Amino acid sequence: MRRFLDGLYGAAGLLAGLCTIGVLVSVLAAIIARQLHMNIPGTDAYAGYFMAAAGFLALSSTFKHGEHIRVTLLLNSLNPAASRRLDIFALSVGCVLAAAFAFFSIKLTYDSWQFNDISTSNDATPLWIPQISMAIGTVLFLVALIDELIRRLRGQAAATSQQTHE
Repeated sequence: MRRFLDGLYGAAGLLAGLCTIGVLVSVLAAIIARQLHMNIPGTDAYAGYFMAAAGFLALSSTFKHGEHIRVTLLLNSLNPAASRRLDIFALSVGCVLAAAFAFFSIKLTYDSWQFNDISTSNDATPLWIPQISMAIGTVLFLVALIDELIRRLRGQAAATSQQTHE
């Protein structure tokens, strides 16, 4: 199970990287087209879609690599037992918030599909298509938070960026 979850987080991180390249390609295409006095419809919108996808898809991977901002000053000032309890509490609250975020992201994507919402820009993209990355990213982030909460409840230490880069 550990290998599967780590592979899932890694795949989401890889997709986030590819979406970052998509931002670059979209922006470069728009710049080159403007220099050639051409218009490629939707390049600005697609750059935004790729940027949002990169951010959401990277959530689980960066969290599991210890790259999210944490208030370690407070955790480190407490004794180990209190620090563990506070960390478990914070992860529990994070799970509840991430569950709500995932639920509403999925609902937004579904509603956009159901009502055939389309982009208001000149690309007229069905909005559920770029919103899928948000829904997937928030669900994977929830899974990563639950995974980390279970690890902490079992007494395992939190992942830090130094541990994952060694």
